[in-house]
Amino acid sequence: MKASLRLLTKRRFAPLFVTQLLGAFNDNLFKNAVVLFVVYSVYSDPRAETWFSAISTGLVTLPFFLLSALSGQLADQRDKAAIIRLVKLAEIFIMIFGGIGLALAWADVAVHLVAVPLMLSAIFAMGVHSTFFGPIKYAILPQHLEDDEVLGGTGLVEAGTYIAILAGTILAGLVPVEVAACIVMLVALLGYASGRRVPPAPPLAEPVKLDFHIVRSSIALVNGTMHIRRLFLAILSISFFWTIGTVLFIQFPPLVKNVLAADKAVASLFLTVFSIGIAIGSIAINRMLGGTVSAKFAPASVLAMGVFVVAFHIVCRFWDSGLPPGQLMSFRHFVEHDYAIWLLLALLGVATAGGMFVVPLYAFLTTTVDKSQAARTVAANNIVNSGAMVTGAAITMGMSVAGINVVNQLLLAAAMSLISAWLAQKLHLACD
Repeated sequence: MKASLRLLTKRRFAPLFVTQLLGAFNDNLFKNAVVLFVVYSVYSDPRAETWFSAISTGLVTLPFFLLSALSGQLADQRDKAAIIRLVKLAEIFIMIFGGIGLALAWADVAVHLVAVPLMLSAIFAMGVHSTFFGPIKYAILPQHLEDDEVLGGTGLVEAGTYIAILAGTILAGLVPVEVAACIVMLVALLGYASGRRVPPAPPLAEPVKLDFHIVRSSIALVNGTMHIRRLFLAILSISFFWTIGTVLFIQFPPLVKNVLAADKAVASLFLTVFSIGIAIGSIAINRMLGGTVSAKFAPASVLAMGVFVVAFHIVCRFWDSGLPPGQLMSFRHFVEHDYAIWLLLALLGVATAGGMFVVPLYAFLTTTVDKSQAARTVAANNIVNSGAMVTGAAITMGMSVAGINVVNQLLLAAAMSLISAWLAQKLHLACD
């Protein structure tokens, strides 16, 4: 672990780590500020709140499905550091428009007509931003790190990402929207500055003509990757994991408000605990594997994740706020509730097991293929993942339409963990 942490002192890793951390922080501060504001201040209908949460999640995910093939081609055929600088420059302008939307919402000016559409447009644009940055943050690691440093570097990137998610999520629940509007623009500027410090990472293969036909290039990219059995199983396992994560993240804000009868600070706490758990799991699995890329703990990890989801479901079923309808529990009253500690421990267990499951699988993506193909492999993974996540969002919306309450929807996430465990076991056997 100490060897991995030493990477944070190296220019070949530290600027990328900081740039990714700031980007993840900004993404989550902005998205959660928007969702929490709309859920708690605009709508007062559980179905509408779940729909808005699902739509915002779908918008940030859709670009991965549409544009990952192009982003993977660019990352493997152009200098990755140069692309980082362009992407982080674009983030500044995206956050300006998103910040304007947040400010209009705070001022109660044209909230439905202008502010909400502007914020949703910025969420979609940040999805585009992340689509072009995503393949680089993993594919650049084998280019800048030694072979025995890749798993540690991947774990640090994952842990840093979720620490940033944690910070952005906490802040979204604590600061007013007008303050969030100022912060996201400032962080975008800092991200651009750190991105300029990433060392050059020129292409490792001869450039070929880019295919801008998103459907044809996406199909070709996935077909060109999924025929490798280890990658096929790793990508499918990761996809089911993120489908589970999507279902949970969509449900948290409306579940906290309508089932637990708690305010937005508690919704922020849930997302925070989830982020802490992922970070813990990311670091723990690297220590358990000793730097070796292996899926041997993946089946047990995702099964444990499913067990914790069921435990979370059971606690929610027995939850009683003791408040009259329409009244929300404060953060202090929530943590004093008899069942609060069990709810939070179950949630922490879900996230920790999830982090232990997914980090080695990401390392498979960049170590199974030649370094010149790493970005396209990550991009192919993003296409499949995003398709699964959009499907998860659609299923969640469909269950809401069908009248299935949020608590019972949690069981879908638990059931999907069985499929992930089966796939992870096949991956483990295929690698032995």
